[in-house]
Amino acid sequence: MQHSLTLWIYFNIFIVAMLIVDLAVFNRKEHEISIKESLVWTGIWIALSVVFGIGLYFYMDPQSSLDFFTGYLIEKSLSVDNIFVFILVFSYFGVPAKFQHKVLFWGIFGALVMRFLFIFLGVALIERFEWIIYIFGAFLVYTGIKMAFELEKEVHPERNPLLKLTRKLIPVTNKFDGPNFFTRIDGKLMATPLFVVLIVIETTDLVFAIDSIPAILAITTDEFLVYSSNAFAILGLRALYFALNGVMKLFHYLHYGLAAILSFVGVKMLLAEFFHVPTPYALGFVGLALIISIGASSMFPKKEEKSPQRPKDQ
Repeated sequence: MQHSLTLWIYFNIFIVAMLIVDLAVFNRKEHEISIKESLVWTGIWIALSVVFGIGLYFYMDPQSSLDFFTGYLIEKSLSVDNIFVFILVFSYFGVPAKFQHKVLFWGIFGALVMRFLFIFLGVALIERFEWIIYIFGAFLVYTGIKMAFELEKEVHPERNPLLKLTRKLIPVTNKFDGPNFFTRIDGKLMATPLFVVLIVIETTDLVFAIDSIPAILAITTDEFLVYSSNAFAILGLRALYFALNGVMKLFHYLHYGLAAILSFVGVKMLLAEFFHVPTPYALGFVGLALIISIGASSMFPKKEEKSPQRPKDQ
């Protein structure tokens, strides 16, 4: 680790404390998250991220602060793509709105652990095998091009190998039992559909992490900066989901912006040996790509497909 163990401990204590406050205080009772509540929490997480980034400016140095903000913006923008999938998964399984927060809470908690491991693995690979950065870069360019030509998001939970394995190992009931992940039916312990949804959410984030972790490693290989920017981005994702749930279909050009960001970061990795792109330019490109794609979505709204009219009776 490039930083003291004390810094890591304090940061993770802060993250766990915020999660406890969220779950045990503000969401102690299951309820449907309102847009107002979600916007408040979104604002809180963004404010905490900004304060943390400013703190890095004084505690470390200006470059570390800039790397954090750039990484945070990349992770935040890419995590928006997760929201599309969350909406599809919850719709597919018919999860009641008041139980969605609990699934996202534990899903994101698991995502933090997985990304922590991914980050150290990615940094270790780059330090041991420098050439692997070109593989990461090529993969990001490929993913960006693929995303640009992706017309519709599709989710096929029935094809999820981990979900298939779970159903083989654990009996699953088709009925929800409130907010519980497990229930007993005739004395037999069974998983509820809510646990199935949690498995799908976790494996989905695993796939997204494969894209997002190499993207931020193009900005910095400082494990703490990569992890902290990831943590703030995905912790705020839960609140952002409830704020954007009803309007995500309006951002129909956003995937082009995300594709441009992934491709840009991939090219940055591929050219790192020959040409260094300063972090402020990278931050500016990410911000510009998001502004243009969101602005285009607002200026040129998607036309509603009209259903064919039935002929009038003669």
